Order: sequence, then structure tokens, then C-alpha cells
Amino acid sequence: MESDEKRSTTKPMLIGLAVSLITIIVIFKLTETRVTWKVILKADWRFLALALLLHTLFWFFWGVRLKQLTSMLNADIPLKYSLEISIASTFLAAITPSSAGGEPLRIKMLSEKIPLGSATAVVLAERILDAIFFVVALAVFVTLSGFATKFGFEVGAVFAVCLMGFMVFLYSIVKDERNIDRFSNWIQIKLGRFGEERAVRIAKRFREETLMFREALVNMLKNPLEKVFLSLLYTSLIWFSEFLVPSAILLALNQDPAFLFSITAQFILVIISLIPLTPGSSGIAEAGMVYLYSKFVPQEVLGILVALWRFVTYYTNIIVGFFVNVRLLKSRYLS
Repeated sequence: MESDEKRSTTKPMLIGLAVSLITIIVIFKLTETRVTWKVILKADWRFLALALLLHTLFWFFWGVRLKQLTSMLNADIPLKYSLEISIASTFLAAITPSSAGGEPLRIKMLSEKIPLGSATAVVLAERILDAIFFVVALAVFVTLSGFATKFGFEVGAVFAVCLMGFMVFLYSIVKDERNIDRFSNWIQIKLGRFGEERAVRIAKRFREETLMFREALVNMLKNPLEKVFLSLLYTSLIWFSEFLVPSAILLALNQDPAFLFSITAQFILVIISLIPLTPGSSGIAEAGMVYLYSKFVPQEVLGILVALWRFVTYYTNIIVGFFVNVRLLKSRYLS
């Protein structure tokens, strides 16, 4: 079982790394490589350390928010465990298509402390908070900066429409639990051709877990507004910690940090990276970064900026997340 687990993660991890490295090499070839190496030798390592610290805060605030959302269901998980969940899930996100591939692992790990339906509701609440934050903040930053205005609003509009459609679906579940029965019956009918007994069992399990999911969502919505605002605050801390990484790297390279432009570009990039094409959005993230940052970053530092940014925000997820996952697999799932 352990060897199968290693094979199932090694291949996509290597694919993601290969695509990312090849893209970065191409970027280096297209930029002034000689000047780039001179720049990196003169880099201020204090700001590079700050970039790593900011990414560590990204993990930390994600864990804090996870713990806080779980408390909204009158459950309590240790902060250490919620941090393990946040780091372990970033590894899975780095080796699965798009940057949003860590949810199954977060649900699995949370379900060891709370019911599966409740765990699903917590992880879904995370993504809803992220989506609301992205839509609102992207509109604000694009307006304030005037950077990539047309492209930014187009990306934001598509994302907002998808979010609204998903919210309507959730509302139909929360409003009337009979919709769950209808969907369960539809699943049973569709799966019936593969075996009636199995179809009934799956439909029944789906109904039970979805009802628990619905109950968890309703209970979360009953919480005071102060807790909702606190969740939004943690969400902003999560993403601003991550979005400040490129500015810290630019400072290390003795360049203008371009805070407003850089953060706006990061909002656009994080939405684009949700497209499920390559493991960890490798290639898409690097190419998108070059396209957006080439508008305000000198060409001679663009290649090293992208390389350092991906090391801090992607390769560290693989390195640290891998060791956390190995320890968790041995202690919990393979024991």
C-alpha cells in the first residue's frame, strides 16, 4: 500500500516540477541571463528570508482560519493539527491539476475529528470565503491601480459568475432538504444500471452525508457576524501574506516593490491558476507571471523574479508538504 501511495504522488509531482522548471528555463532564455545572474549575486538575503517568512505566515493563517471555522460548529481541533492540515494540503495542491487540489485531503483529515459532512462544510466555507475575497478585492485593486483593468475585470467577471452559480446551488440545498432527496434518487437511478444494491447503498450514503453537510452549513450561518468577519480577516491575512512575496523578492533584487501593481497581478494570477490543466498550475503560473509583471518589472530581473517566486510559493509546498505528508501517512493512515 505504501509503495502504491508513493507511485501515485511521485509521478504528478515530477510532472509538475518538470513543467515548472522547463518554463522557467525558457523564461531565462528569453531574458538577459547574464544580467540576471549579476542581479542574483547582489540580492539582499534579508528580503529573501522575509519572502520565506511571508509564505510561512500563509500556512499559519490558513491553519488558524481552519481552526476558527471548525469552532463555528462547536468543535475544537488543536492548532498544531490544523497547521499540519494546511501544509499537507498545499503539497497535494502542488501535484494535482490547478492550485485548488488540496480539498480532499483537508476533508479527510478533518473527518478524523468531526463528521464527514461537517468537514466538507468547513472546507467549502474556506473556498467560499476565498472566492468572495478574490472577487471584491480584485475589483478594488484593479480600480485603484488601473493595472490590466480590462483583463482583470474580465477574469473577475467570469469568476464571479461561476461563484454565483455555485451559491445558487448551495442555496437550493440549504433552503429545502427535499432537493437532497431528489438528487439522491437521481444518483440511484443513474447508478442502477451498474447494480441496484450498490446504487441504493451509494445513494443512501450520499443522502446521509449531504444532510449532515446541510446541517453544518446551517449551523455555521447561525454564528454571530463577529465570527464571520473574523473568518474574513484571517482570509485577507492568508492571501496578503502570499501576495506580498513577489514584492519582498523585488526588494531583495534592489528593485521597486511595486506593491499595488504586484498585489493586483497576484489576484489575477491566483484565479487563473485555478484552471485544471497541469499539476500545481505549472507553466500557467510562470507564463502568467511573466505576462503580467513584464508590464512593470525590468526584463533583466523578470526571469529570476519568477524563479524565486515559484521556489518560495511552489517548491517549498512540495518540499515541506512532502515531509509532513510522509509523517502523517506513517502515523495515521498506514499504521
